[in-house]
Amino acid sequence: MVRAPCCEKMGLKKGPWTPEEDQVLVDYIHRYGHANWRALPKQAGLLRCGKSCRLRWVNYLRPDIKRGNFTREEQETIIRLHGMLGNR
Repeated sequence: MVRAPCCEKMGLKKGPWTPEEDQVLVDYIHRYGHANWRALPKQAGLLRCGKSCRLRWVNYLRPDIKRGNFTREEQETIIRLHGMLGNR
């Protein structure tokens, strides 16, 4: 028996996230954590699949995400490692 693809289940929303959905997800994770991504959307009241919630949190909403330009030290590390390893 094969599980249905994540976001092809009936009634799940696809496409861009709204600011309201983002806030619901952030509030839920701050209050209850994120131990079970498959159960989270239903418990939080979101019409999204668990994978979509996980990716939204990991890639956009986590408070410890660093945004912006590389520091000089990071640039030097990248250049040094590229010199050692080259293109792969």
